Amino acid sequence: MFVHGLDPGLSRCGYCVLDASTRAPRAVALGVFRTDPSRPVPQRLAELLQDFRTVLDEFPAGAVAVERVLFQTNVRTAMGVGQASGVLMAEAAGRGVDVVEYSPNEVKSAIAGDGAADKEQVQEMVRRLLGLQQAPRPADASDAAAIALTHVAVASLSRRVERVS
Repeated sequence: MFVHGLDPGLSRCGYCVLDASTRAPRAVALGVFRTDPSRPVPQRLAELLQDFRTVLDEFPAGAVAVERVLFQTNVRTAMGVGQASGVLMAEAAGRGVDVVEYSPNEVKSAIAGDGAADKEQVQEMVRRLLGLQQAPRPADASDAAAIALTHVAVASLSRRVERVS
């Protein structure tokens, strides 16, 4: 089962695909989708969507975990993040894939054990959990991996609780 993690953004959208079929999840794809800020928003969203479709086609998702945007001081940035998040979630849902959102604090707590952890702490824990030589760069890719790892942990805990019940 592949779990996709997304750190949505219009200029940079972090993505991670984890193979969660083994005891220790491993990243099979990790990076950033980029769009040119000088292009019109509809074309950028279409490009982002096509990039995501390509990854979904190669690695069929069992689940897609997305960072939920709770607050942005820059309205323009918030709009782009919301638009990017919307097209990506709609594509996954349209394929019948479960889509789950996690807040930044939920991700930080699951990965670093502290909802107030900074970027460097999260990046280091992602590096360790995935057995990587270096932390994923840029931070958008690392954040996407943290989101995917959060979902794997939450889903695993849910399965254990269901067995006990």
